[in-house]
Amino acid sequence: MEMLRRSSVFAAEVFEVFDRSPTDKELVSQGKAICRDFIQARLQRAGLGWSKPEHGKSNASAGRLAEISTTFLRLGDELEYMRPTVYRNIARQLNISLTSETILSDAFLAVAAEIFTAGITWGKVVSLYAVAAGLAVDCVKQSQPALVLTIVDCLGEFIRKTLVTWLKRRGGWADIMKCVVTTDPGLRAHWLVSSACNFGHFLKAVFFFILRER
Repeated sequence: MEMLRRSSVFAAEVFEVFDRSPTDKELVSQGKAICRDFIQARLQRAGLGWSKPEHGKSNASAGRLAEISTTFLRLGDELEYMRPTVYRNIARQLNISLTSETILSDAFLAVAAEIFTAGITWGKVVSLYAVAAGLAVDCVKQSQPALVLTIVDCLGEFIRKTLVTWLKRRGGWADIMKCVVTTDPGLRAHWLVSSACNFGHFLKAVFFFILRER
């Protein structure tokens, strides 16, 4: 009985980071962890290897974060199914050479800023993760696996500067799970419409970045 009580207390403590209002640092850290999972899944799908850095987490909290990562991947699949060519060959679409951290960082942050010029939605957030993963695939294909972590760090910085306040209002990353667990057809339709609009924002971002570089 005592062991059961202690287990319950332990579980409550490790899930506290998700149940209470998360700090800025926690939101950034969790967002980067989700990004690493997303990238690894896309690299595996492409038949490419990458040694994902492991960060110390309890099994329980890691399990909850894994659920959120799985949701991101499911929604990312929807985006890529609707427009299969948009999130592939990102470097070629941006007309950049993956030869330095500076070039990659500038390109990614420029696209990220343009995607969110008209506001923040979960559809746009997933779209940004898909862009990050597409760039990561390009990096590994071009024998630049070290640049994958640059992408993760850039995304973390963008989360800190642009998404943290929005995430806090929604209680953190777990809010995205409502996009797939809801049975309300209205909410589901909202996700699909939001996703469809993202392609226009992404292509617009690509267009403006190329113009800026010429």
